[in-house]
Amino acid sequence: MMETIKWKAEWRVVKFFDPQGEIAERLKRGASLEETIASCGGCLADEQFEGNVALNEGLQGIIDLICNLASVTPWDESHARVGVGDSSTPPSPTQTGLLGSNQAYAPMDAGYPVRTNQTVEWRGTFGGDEANFHWYEFTVDNGPDAQVNLNRTVADKGVKSSGETWVLSLKITFS
Repeated sequence: MMETIKWKAEWRVVKFFDPQGEIAERLKRGASLEETIASCGGCLADEQFEGNVALNEGLQGIIDLICNLASVTPWDESHARVGVGDSSTPPSPTQTGLLGSNQAYAPMDAGYPVRTNQTVEWRGTFGGDEANFHWYEFTVDNGPDAQVNLNRTVADKGVKSSGETWVLSLKITFS
């Protein structure tokens, strides 16, 4: 009998018109996405997509954390970031992060990541003057010093413009 660990990635990009930055500040403080959508009369778009490639460096980092084999920065509230870039190069396990000429990272919104049973969710908010370029690629890493990327995926989510707040979240379910 063969044993496996499965990892299912579910990404979400929620887009708001937010010229004053009020929505961005609320979300960065950990406000509920659903309550924020309801309270502001909706959002520009709510796009969900699946899939990713687990990167070798991320898998090795997870193993090192589990076994305490090396000093690895955790993908926690203080260190993890969600990242976006403009490269449409297909993902490969040997990559070590975003490839685009334009890249941006958002720290975790307050209270993230969150674990529910075997699912963990990371969430970061990009305000009106952040990451204003074409969003093609996505990752979660463990911060500006270590930068070990868990994964990478490619999906065309459009061009983020000034005055818009976009929220990127990733849920990974292990089974």
